[in-house]
Amino acid sequence: QGPSRAPRARRGAARGPLGLPPMTATLEELKEAIVETLDSRGVLGQVKAKVRAEIFAALDDEHVPRPELVRENAVINELIREYLEHNGYHHTVSVLLPETGHPEARQFDRAFLAGEVGVQEDD
Repeated sequence: QGPSRAPRARRGAARGPLGLPPMTATLEELKEAIVETLDSRGVLGQVKAKVRAEIFAALDDEHVPRPELVRENAVINELIREYLEHNGYHHTVSVLLPETGHPEARQFDRAFLAGEVGVQEDD
């Protein structure tokens, strides 16, 4: 027997916003429909990343001072950020910055980072 589905509505019957008959879907069916809808709209990854970032922010005790961000760690964080942004991992960046306490504003430009690791930038 296949996965359970919401009962089909009669022709002309009212449908809910997710295409399901109103008040007949189980919680699991609603969850599946919401995930499918967000995924088809291309926003599921953004929503997941935002939730993760908000969880980290909620768990992060703002009253505990962060240790000073030393230069080496700032360079490493910027290298990681450059890699993530270059490859389109913007959701991961949205979690990286608050979790590490790294400033939102860029600390070093791409040319400086390339020089720090001894690579030549592509044109």
